[in-house]
Amino acid sequence: MKILVFAENWDGIFKKSSFEAVSYSRELAEQNNYELITLSFNNVSDEEINKLSKYGSSTVITTNPIDKVDSISMSKLISDLTIQYDIKLFIFSSTYSSKMFAPRLSAKLNSSIFTNVIELPSSLNPLKLKKKVFSSKAFEIAKSNSEKNIIMIHPNSYGVKEFSSNLKSQGFTFESKNEIQIINIQKSSGKVNLSEADIVISAGRGMKGPENWELIEELAKCLNAATACSKPVSDIGWRPHSEHVGQTGKTVAPNLYFAIGISGAIQHLAGVNSSKVMVAINTDPEAPFFKAANYGIVGDAFSVVPKLIEEIKNIKN
Repeated sequence: MKILVFAENWDGIFKKSSFEAVSYSRELAEQNNYELITLSFNNVSDEEINKLSKYGSSTVITTNPIDKVDSISMSKLISDLTIQYDIKLFIFSSTYSSKMFAPRLSAKLNSSIFTNVIELPSSLNPLKLKKKVFSSKAFEIAKSNSEKNIIMIHPNSYGVKEFSSNLKSQGFTFESKNEIQIINIQKSSGKVNLSEADIVISAGRGMKGPENWELIEELAKCLNAATACSKPVSDIGWRPHSEHVGQTGKTVAPNLYFAIGISGAIQHLAGVNSSKVMVAINTDPEAPFFKAANYGIVGDAFSVVPKLIEEIKNIKN
């Protein structure tokens, strides 16, 4: 059997979630004597491509530049590869991009699709996988008897593991007949990508106003972290909607998540409870977030955060 894993890149740089997906795929391939093929699209340097071998890629398919990347073009690209290479199993990280095209690909291939998968399969015939459900509050064992299957890995659930392999690259020419016109793309610059961040500093209305966010930015800078916020903060315009995490915003799974001045409504927790370690800072000892957090500090953010920043700087120096 052949496995295709998609190594997503951001402006030519592979995401951490891509290395996790490759690591997952390599272990699955080795355990079952499957052939692993890695897909990389658009302009990625040879140096960056070679990084994939560190995590288990041996065969990498690279495409010609694709002007407009959307669900139609991506699902067609992978569908074309399926025909040429006779692929039965597809592995993606559950990123915004893959969530966009995977359902369309599933319909195109008449395949089953598993989302939020957190472990390697417990069985291959039928395929059985453990996944998170109900906003990561419960687990489910899902089963498929389909000939083709798509596995979408929940970020930060398997981890990045190193494998030693020799890499060979193959080109694939793809002709995209795009029906969607992309008018404009706006990219945030100079900040750590929220979805990929190992550390996230998130704050809520406890910061009392947008003018006080410099404190959050400074802490994030000290830790090389991404900044985030609660829904009420983005709703009233203190912070951009792109920083909103929660059930109706972005879902994050960092190694370390700070919740500063956030009460911990169930909708917010739904977007962050896959974090490895959560730290809550709040003046209210009854704030719901303390029940979910690994560590809690009852105190005013305006006195606690400066002390944190000072201590971090002392450690770094």
